[in-house]
Amino acid sequence: MDERVRRELRVMRLYVATLTVLCGTLGIAAFRQTDQKQQFGEIDVERINVVEPDGRFRMVISNRERSIGPIYKGQPFGYPGGTRPGIIFFNDEGTENGGLTFQGERAPDGTYSATTHMSFDQFDQDQVVVLQYADRDGERRMGLTIGDRADVNIFDLVAERDSIMQMPEGPEREEALRRWQGPRNGVPLYAQRVYVGRDASRSAVVDLSDPDGNPRIRMRVDSLGIPSLEFLDAAGNVTARLPQGTR
Repeated sequence: MDERVRRELRVMRLYVATLTVLCGTLGIAAFRQTDQKQQFGEIDVERINVVEPDGRFRMVISNRERSIGPIYKGQPFGYPGGTRPGIIFFNDEGTENGGLTFQGERAPDGTYSATTHMSFDQFDQDQVVVLQYADRDGERRMGLTIGDRADVNIFDLVAERDSIMQMPEGPEREEALRRWQGPRNGVPLYAQRVYVGRDASRSAVVDLSDPDGNPRIRMRVDSLGIPSLEFLDAAGNVTARLPQGTR
């Protein structure tokens, strides 16, 4: 190998070494700039995770396919993701505590269904405040629901249910599920307390229920514009009605 070739090889090695150092420096600088604000005119994305410095979720925005399943203190449970496009919220412990989801499509036969759902969860439990629009081919219901839930940890509750579902089918499993669905310390797992909205019969409704979820006062203006006020007992029987004689 003559001197000219050796000189060219030395220059090439120096060039490669310099380029490697430069790329490494730029890469490190890029990582160090992650706390700097970036501005975009437009961005296409399938999922955005908003996280705390330690990686805990605070909010996940995603399409259906990349949507997240339920999370309790950073641990998946219940069912897998891929079913609820929208925004899911998380509390300080990395546990899901509400969200905004939506869907709507028309079937090949021309019928359609659509839902928009925004909810807020009780701590370590499921949703207790729900604002929802639900439409099944023109049969619409939309309103605000407020409920009570028993103070039972949702992670333990789901684990208990999953354990029951591993039992062989039959009366023993059905009885275990019945007990699982029952009240805890006299408190129902869930009881709807307030509903304000428009029901499927096209009536404007306000329902006020007792701690067991039984409607006790119902205000209604029906689809013909006729108003009524009903008082009910725990069994659902009307004990008084205004105006008298209305149905």
